[in-house]
Amino acid sequence: MSAVVAGELLFGFRNGSRYTRNVKELETFLHNPYVRFVPVNWTTADRFSRVAVELKHKGTPIPTNDIWIAAHAMETGADLISFDEHFKNVDGLAWIHPEELA
Repeated sequence: MSAVVAGELLFGFRNGSRYTRNVKELETFLHNPYVRFVPVNWTTADRFSRVAVELKHKGTPIPTNDIWIAAHAMETGADLISFDEHFKNVDGLAWIHPEELA
């Protein structure tokens, strides 16, 4: 799990009414041996900058945190599963819409 995704989840938890419950469930998920918490690093930042410039030049900007998430997924070789259609504008990203999994 990307550190950026974790940050967005924690933000949502803090804005909700079940912060403690949600944090406990997230911590349980993160302790699963098949889940790896991945921090951002210099390579993530470099890829972020490349993706952001490409999207700007194409005239298809997306939210900044989503650029970070896409860059992190690309860096780690992960498939990104999201309902957000704007991820289709990120060249080289393995984006999967959840409805495709059904």
